[in-house]
Formats: sequence, C-alpha cells, structure tokens
Amino acid sequence: MSNPVVAERYALALYQVGKEQNLSGQIDEELKTIKKVLVQNPGFIGLLKTPKLSVDDKRNLIRQSFPNVSPAVINTFMLLADRHREDIMVEVAESYINLLNEERGIAEATVYSVRALTADETKAISVVFAPKVGKQTLNIENVVDPNLLGGVKVRIGNRIFDGSLRGKLDRLGRKLTS
Repeated sequence: MSNPVVAERYALALYQVGKEQNLSGQIDEELKTIKKVLVQNPGFIGLLKTPKLSVDDKRNLIRQSFPNVSPAVINTFMLLADRHREDIMVEVAESYINLLNEERGIAEATVYSVRALTADETKAISVVFAPKVGKQTLNIENVVDPNLLGGVKVRIGNRIFDGSLRGKLDRLGRKLTS
C-alpha cells in the first residue's frame, strides 16, 4: 500500500477520535505545529528510523519531543513508530488538516506577491478566490517573490491563478511568437 493511502487511513482514524472527543480544532493546531517542526528538522524522522533505536526508545523520544500534545496525537505517532511508519508522520498531519479543512469549507492557498500582503489584502484575496474553488474561505500562506514584478499569483491545490505582471508578459510573449 502506498504511503499517501496509509497516511490517509491514520489521519482518518485520528480525525474520528478528534470528532468523538471534541478536540478537532486542538488536534489541528497541534498537527500544524508538529508538521512545521518535522519539515524544518528532517533529521528527527531519520533518527526515528534508525534501526539501532528500539521501539520503546522511539516512543520515549516522541513523548519527550512533544510533551504538550494531546494523547490522541501522541498515541497516533507512537503507533506509527510501533509499525515502522515514522516516515509518514508529515503526510498524516497533512491528511488530517485536509480532512478538517474539507469539513469546514476551507482550502489551503499560497499567494506569491512582490511584497508581504496586509491583512486586508489577504482577506480580499480569500473572498475573491474561495468561491472559485468551491470553498467558503482560504488559509493563505504569503510568499514574497520579487521576480513577479507586480500583481499576485495564487495557488490553490493544483490550480494556479496567475495575475502577476511577469505572467502577463510571458503570455503576451507566447502569443506574439505564435
């Protein structure tokens, strides 16, 4: 079974536990933080995958690394360690976040702009682009990219809305050469 499918199954189980215990929002925040930590420190997963570490050592390492995390999340990650699936921890977190976002009508978006966006600009982008992808709102991550020259480029899932000056110039150049 491929890793994304396995990660989705673990995420779904964690999602159901979160719903039963009314901890969905708390688990969401914890997983976002854990995902960020794991992405910034890829050596942690490598350490967990070390064959010299016993399963008990892995469990203790997980428990010590994330001491303030809810039991449902810790138990899920310890279960992953028990089954030698440490490498899908980030995917489990992403899958859980996606499940909760789907329920809430939220989509994750990356907005590339020449400068950092203000809160009002971020809200305006969310209002305009959320209905285009059938969602109520967007969680926006702003990436500053000076190569755009002006405007913004919005990426939501696998869809890209390019309203940047660089994109317009590129399209104009292709049109003129064809």
